[in-house]
Amino acid sequence: MTTKSLQMIKPAISAPLSADADRATGETAGQTGGSDAVSLRKPLVNAECSSCNLAELCLPVDLTSVEMHKLDELITSKRNFSRSDYLYRSGDKFRSLFAIHSGSFKTQILHEDGREQVTGFQMAGEIIGLDAISTDVHACDAVALESSLVCEIPFNRLEALSRDIPKLQRHLHKIMSREIVRDQGIMLLLGSMRAEERLAAFLLNLSQRFAARGLSATRFQLQMSRQEIGSYLGLKLETVSRAFSHFQNERLINVKVRTIEIIDLPGLQASLTNTR
Repeated sequence: MTTKSLQMIKPAISAPLSADADRATGETAGQTGGSDAVSLRKPLVNAECSSCNLAELCLPVDLTSVEMHKLDELITSKRNFSRSDYLYRSGDKFRSLFAIHSGSFKTQILHEDGREQVTGFQMAGEIIGLDAISTDVHACDAVALESSLVCEIPFNRLEALSRDIPKLQRHLHKIMSREIVRDQGIMLLLGSMRAEERLAAFLLNLSQRFAARGLSATRFQLQMSRQEIGSYLGLKLETVSRAFSHFQNERLINVKVRTIEIIDLPGLQASLTNTR
């Protein structure tokens, strides 16, 4: 599998910020939301994109100070979510996009037989809720994997502002394009890889995401369970566990509960091309 192919999968896979970063945001516990869960939550703090250390990850990098001020006026608050809280549910009316300031989420759909299918893991610096733009209704659930802080972006106001700021409009187009690439990456992941290759791609993408945020690329904690990983990768729980054990026996990684240490990064990368 080429590096380009691996990058296609990247937008669907996320990792949380460090525990220190979570503590710094001062999250408090909230009640698990039902339909339109976000509207039930009180704003925590005023949100200013101009002072956010993640702005370069979810905004155009070349906005002027005047344009940034307009965006600050658009995004007026951040909201707090505890683990297992719903940001939105399938069937909720679409009102806003959401920029994850800290923490992480999973998106999932519910099959008719009651099974949950994980469709993605979202991390700090990503914008979620794009699934509802075409129908004005959310097609999946978004559930917090840990204490998380989210900036709510009213979509009708964002659309109006993007018409005045072409750079912002182009950035929205790029975000939607990444969603298309993400879907292609998932098809590649599920259609052409063995179990060990799927898990290797997953861990390598987590590594890349941590590195992009100045965190360790070789030691991190998984907020998602192995069952959730298996649901996303199209693997049974026991297959995921065997793949983790295989990589540990090969001394590619070290696993302690949910803490992952990549011991041999080149070796893990080589496992994608069957050269090891």
